[in-house]
Amino acid sequence: MDDKAVNLRIGITGKPGIGKSTIIKEVIRRLKAEGIAVGGMLTSDIHEKGRRVGFSIEGISTGEKGILAHTQLHQSGPKVGKYTVNLTDLDAIGARSINNALTRSEPRIIIIDEIGPMELKSRRFIEAVEKAMNSDKHLIVSVHQRSAHELVRQIKSTFEILEVTAENRDELAAVIMDKRSGMHIKLDTSHQK
Repeated sequence: MDDKAVNLRIGITGKPGIGKSTIIKEVIRRLKAEGIAVGGMLTSDIHEKGRRVGFSIEGISTGEKGILAHTQLHQSGPKVGKYTVNLTDLDAIGARSINNALTRSEPRIIIIDEIGPMELKSRRFIEAVEKAMNSDKHLIVSVHQRSAHELVRQIKSTFEILEVTAENRDELAAVIMDKRSGMHIKLDTSHQK
């Protein structure tokens, strides 16, 4: 029997607003409920007066939060549509969260939400994702549906890609958890009696 471990590689894609981040947050909740450590980064919308004005970024392990991009960012940075990307927080929270997860034995699962046009403005972020892809860690990522960036193309060709639709979004967290169970990723209890 081959002892070489096979790493979980799941990419989630779908139209904006379809529920990719909601599914990822539910997967994180379920993994943590099973006692499984998770690392990486999340992004969320920032709303003011009912309108989206930007995106926040959060380190999953640390809970550290910052601004990924905003319409009223008072510093220079690359633009994506009406948003200015905050490379300082993207590097200090996003890229660092991925790199920190790579340097420790736990977590075994790294989650990256999202690999999209804003995140891809950072060379440090791209390098962190590439290191994660070349690691023995399990990866669950969300990718921008229409991105033609080389990194996204590589993910789409090497990961199992699940497209979120209105019809399947309520079941996808359970589907991902089933795939994780098939990989035998469990709570490490070797240090317990």
